[in-house]
Amino acid sequence: IGENDNSAGGHRRLQQTHTHTMSGKKNKKAMESINSRLGLVMKSGKYVMGYKETLKTLRNGSAWLIIIAKNCPPLKRSEIEYYAMLAQTGVHHYTGNNIELGTACGKYFRVSCLSITNPGDSDIIMPNKDEGKRE
Repeated sequence: IGENDNSAGGHRRLQQTHTHTMSGKKNKKAMESINSRLGLVMKSGKYVMGYKETLKTLRNGSAWLIIIAKNCPPLKRSEIEYYAMLAQTGVHHYTGNNIELGTACGKYFRVSCLSITNPGDSDIIMPNKDEGKRE
């Protein structure tokens, strides 16, 4: 009886991972989209990387969009979100960790958060963003 319970539990675990990979296709497509847009920002736009620099751009009002990695520490994440809310700036929660965010930016180091100050040729800023705010 004990063996049957284990095998059923193992089967249940396999089933859960299978459903997880099925929903991962949409996530992967969205991640590729944000990665390509990030690459364009890195080439043609202006940005700052890092927690302290991101807070500086939020304080002086030059941030257009904030991108936070999935594994950014909760205290830093909440502080960035609070400053962004005060500055009426959009926040995107990147689905990958800080290593993947650094790679998406074309860097060989980890990036927990970054602030886009000028999108350049990229359409990474959502159209519902009020354009009259910055001129």
